[in-house]
Amino acid sequence: MEKLGFIGMGNMGQALAGGFIRSGKLSGDRIFAYAPDTEKLRKNAGKTGFQPMPDLSALIDECDTLLMACKPFQVESVLEEAGAALEGKALLSVALGWNYRRYREILGEGTRIQFIMPNTPAMTGEGVLLFEKEHSLYEEERKEIMALFETVGYVTELPSSLMEIGGAVSGCGPAFVDLLIEAYADAAVKYGIPRKDAYRIVAQTVLGTAKLQLESGLHPGELKDRVCSPGGSTIRGVAELEKKGFRHACIASVDAVMGKEH
Repeated sequence: MEKLGFIGMGNMGQALAGGFIRSGKLSGDRIFAYAPDTEKLRKNAGKTGFQPMPDLSALIDECDTLLMACKPFQVESVLEEAGAALEGKALLSVALGWNYRRYREILGEGTRIQFIMPNTPAMTGEGVLLFEKEHSLYEEERKEIMALFETVGYVTELPSSLMEIGGAVSGCGPAFVDLLIEAYADAAVKYGIPRKDAYRIVAQTVLGTAKLQLESGLHPGELKDRVCSPGGSTIRGVAELEKKGFRHACIASVDAVMGKEH
C-alpha cells in the first residue's frame, strides 16, 4: 500500500491518521483525505500531517486504498458519487453498521472490501481494532493493512455475527471508562484532592490495572482478591459496589447499546 486515502476526517479519522503517522509506519505524505468542510480539513491537515484533497474524485484517483471514515448516514451518498471509480480499489471502512455484506449489496465485485471497528484510544497507540472475518482483500494486502493497524493498538478478527457486540464493548467502552474515571475523581475531590491531581491519579490507576491484567493474564477476580484483605477497606468498597449493582449496570449499559431489554 503506497497511499491511503481517508473519506472523511472526523475524530476517528484523525485518531487513526495521527496514530499511523506517529508510529512511523505510514508517513504523512502518503496519507490523503477529503471532507466536505475544506477549511476544517486544511486545519486538521496542519495539525495531523496528512495531505488534504479538493474533492472525492481527486482522492480516489490518488489512492488505491481508501478508508471510509465519514458518518454512517453519509456512506451511501459517497458511494453514489464515487460510482465506478471504486472499481479495482481496496475499500476499508470504519463506518458503524457498514459491514462487508452491506457494501457488497451496493458495490461490484471489483472493489475489495474490509470492515474494521476501531476505537478512539488508537490515537495513543492503545486502541482496539476489530477486523471482520468476511472480506475480499488479497491475502498479502490484508496482512499489510492489519500490520498498519497494529501500530495503533490491538488487532483481532471476529466473525461477522460478533462484530456488533465487539464494537459495543470496544467502541462505546472508552466513554464508559471515562465516566468511571470522572466518578472516582469526583470522590477524590470530595475528600480534598485537587481535580487535576484526582484525574491523573484515577486515570493512572485504571491504566496500571489494565496493564497488570493484560501482562499477567490472571483472571480479574484473582487480581481483585489480591487487593482485598480480610476485613479490610477494599472489600468493604467492593461489597458496596455489589450492593449498588455495579456489575449489573455495566452489563445493562451494553444491553442498551445492543438495543436489548435488561
